[in-house]
Amino acid sequence: MLHSCCRPLSRCFGRRGDGLLWHTDLKPHASGDFSIAVVQANSSLEDQAQVLTYPSATYVGVYDGHGGPEASRFINSRLFPHIHRLSLEQGGLSADVIRKAFDATEEEFFHLVKRSWPTRPHIASVGSCCLVGAITDDVLYVANLGDSRAVLGRKVAEGRSQPVVAERLSSDHNVAEEEVRKELEAMHPDDSHIVVYTRGVWRIKGIIQVSRSIGDVYLKKPEFSRDPLFQQFGPPIPLKRPVMTAEPSIEVRKLKPQDLFLIFASDGLWEQLSDEAAVEIVFKNPRVGIAKRLVRAALNEAAKKREMRYDDIKRIEKGIRRHFHDDITVVVIYLDHHHSSSKLKGSTVDCTKAPVDIFSYNADESEEPLHPMS
Repeated sequence: MLHSCCRPLSRCFGRRGDGLLWHTDLKPHASGDFSIAVVQANSSLEDQAQVLTYPSATYVGVYDGHGGPEASRFINSRLFPHIHRLSLEQGGLSADVIRKAFDATEEEFFHLVKRSWPTRPHIASVGSCCLVGAITDDVLYVANLGDSRAVLGRKVAEGRSQPVVAERLSSDHNVAEEEVRKELEAMHPDDSHIVVYTRGVWRIKGIIQVSRSIGDVYLKKPEFSRDPLFQQFGPPIPLKRPVMTAEPSIEVRKLKPQDLFLIFASDGLWEQLSDEAAVEIVFKNPRVGIAKRLVRAALNEAAKKREMRYDDIKRIEKGIRRHFHDDITVVVIYLDHHHSSSKLKGSTVDCTKAPVDIFSYNADESEEPLHPMS
């Protein structure tokens, strides 16, 4: 069974310099090492991340919430248990297992919204992108909703100008992509305003940029946005049908010796760094603290855009800091195919939840807050 790491969070994370940046330097997984880092910008951290390791498998999740932290927290507690249960029921991991786990998580969150509706109607507008990676028997599964991204660093033949190349393994479900806009327009031929250019970017119904998520019930169930209770937050949204979906894109890949490492990150990283720049940083630098190095590189880029220094940004309080960059979560997974998993001792490691504004969900669906590190 899946279970949370019981050790104090202060032993899982280091916190120095930037008071809103947490990281793990290096930990083992079934076929290598991994590193994770997160920096907060919002008043409540809306990103969540987890890495679960077994002797024969590794699971990675990056969940980038919007409208509030509730959906990303919920996914963090529910998705992997669903994958675990369905894998046992169906005799192993598969794309179908992952798809059903996404469906189950979406359905559970919808029921949570319905239960909470009378006292917390705002929860119908909360959602989260969802990026999952799973490695077992040298097969990699990448499933994605939204615009978090998985990128592979792959070694190429000698003599090339670049010894390693970046290969994107996920699709960005964001209407900034012309292909996504065309997909929506084809699905809604009778709605000339399905995608609107407003406030400098393309948005679905002028509201949201991502087209797939867990949650965002008001854009999937039209009756919610028409309810007078929900209209306390704004005018009704004229929807004839759902304008978002929770159907993940799933990539299945047989890992090869030239596949060196994977970067899983929320869009806060990719807004600042290209795929190629991120892969080059990982390839050229020591493993220890590599996720933190990527986060700091992104923050340096964000600072440059404002003609500032990173030292200036890290003095800005959460909430206000969101005007300079998004929450950023990064997980780097090294692929050492010869790596021994003996030091995992058959246990599940899950001490990689960002240690602020987090809830730990028990089997009875109660919520217990974890304490921020001092």
